[in-house]
Amino acid sequence: MSSSAYEDVADHFARVLKGADAGAWADLDGHVRDVIRWGDHVPAPGAWLSAAPGRVPAALELALALCGPDGRTREAALPYVTHTPALLPLLVIRCADWAEPVRERARELLRAELPGLSPEALAAVAAVVLREARRLRGEAAYDLLTARLREAPEAHVLALCAGEDRAVRRLAHRVVVDRALLSPARLASIAATDPDVVVQDLCATAAIAAAGGTVDETVLLPLLGSRAGRVRAAGVTALRRTGRAAEAEPFLYDRSVLVRACARWTLRQTGTDPLPLYRAACAAGDRTPDFAAVGLGECGDRAADAPALWALIAHERPRVRAGAVAGLRLLDAVRFQRLVPLLDDTSPRVVREAAKALAPWADHFPAGALSRVPGDAPADAVADGVADAVAEAPADVPIRAPGGVTAPEPRPWALRVLRLARWLNRSRSAAT
Repeated sequence: MSSSAYEDVADHFARVLKGADAGAWADLDGHVRDVIRWGDHVPAPGAWLSAAPGRVPAALELALALCGPDGRTREAALPYVTHTPALLPLLVIRCADWAEPVRERARELLRAELPGLSPEALAAVAAVVLREARRLRGEAAYDLLTARLREAPEAHVLALCAGEDRAVRRLAHRVVVDRALLSPARLASIAATDPDVVVQDLCATAAIAAAGGTVDETVLLPLLGSRAGRVRAAGVTALRRTGRAAEAEPFLYDRSVLVRACARWTLRQTGTDPLPLYRAACAAGDRTPDFAAVGLGECGDRAADAPALWALIAHERPRVRAGAVAGLRLLDAVRFQRLVPLLDDTSPRVVREAAKALAPWADHFPAGALSRVPGDAPADAVADGVADAVAEAPADVPIRAPGGVTAPEPRPWALRVLRLARWLNRSRSAAT
């Protein structure tokens, strides 16, 4: 190996030892093999095995031998890993080696080493095991790791739950649930605060299952108060098990579509129809919950409920206006002329919902009109491009919400869009 290639490998190895992610060890393995295979073979990896039998090699010497292209050298270097715990990730990689004698020997050594590892070393090894499990023949190391975690001290497993590697944390939480190491209240707390959605689902489900028919406040409160919709949905569903299904009503107006659906299901299981509750909430005027309108759109009737939603597009709160537009879209009750003025609403939330609802009429708008940034004035080029086409279009465009409530007046560019749309419709009718 040339001096420059050797220095390159040494630098790579030093970076990996400083705590790189699990994939860095596989990169190092491939890098060393490529350099040795295509570079100068001076000195040959593993030369120390015959030159000084029994000598404990330096970490870099051992790494070169473990990653080299010669299977006999890799196999002979494996026992020395026990003297250099920092290289245990390379032992894991050799468990999936393409040479059977190498991988069998590596698996024996890994089985012997796992019980004596500290929580920190176990976390580092586990991260590489889970990464290598995706490879051909990588399942053996995974089986050894999971078998060890089923018998490891509770403190070791809980330490993995607080680690930095996402895959390791997920596996550790599965083991915690399988071994019932945590109380339902603690599982509920983890579900409510953990940032990983997989851990959230796992712990929320486990907390409810572990509590059985005695789901109490220590479990329900963290679930129902979580910022994650998936966790709140699990808590809402659990209300039925405790005989408190009526408490699901406030969650009919939750910001999460999943929570709203679970609240409707919970109420229906006890014979309560959520539709009248939605209708009453949407008719409450200033007291209308922010997401009541979209909930009505999810379960309402187009003929019966569309008028109430049209009335809400003039509501003073942007979230209610946006929910009304979303509800109209879900009920398939969108009317092009009546929604166009909302594209110029002061709230970006309302503009986004209006653009989504008007997407089927995208060909009626100047290019980019539905995707412009809310708050930006329409470009002069767009206005000039439609001016000639709408010169003879009617100027009056009545836009009123049901019940006599006046919708926000459109700005000039919105009126021009409406006139253009009418002109195009007349032209198409005349052509046919």
